[in-house]
Amino acid sequence: MSKLRLGPIADDKPVKMAIELPGALYRELVAYAEVHAKATGLAEPLPPEKIAVPMIERFIATDRGFATERRRR
Repeated sequence: MSKLRLGPIADDKPVKMAIELPGALYRELVAYAEVHAKATGLAEPLPPEKIAVPMIERFIATDRGFATERRRR
């Protein structure tokens, strides 16, 4: 089994937001969700909109440039 950067995903109250994604990125999210489901023992893959949120959260949490700028405020 592969070691993914994304672990279990918490269920949180969502805020509605609409975005457009390139088709290729959407397909990658679907594929990632399938691999994530296998790695975490989920019966079904999460929908792309659920998998994208923790990916964005992780990206922001590990972006050193953003953290530096945020501390300056």
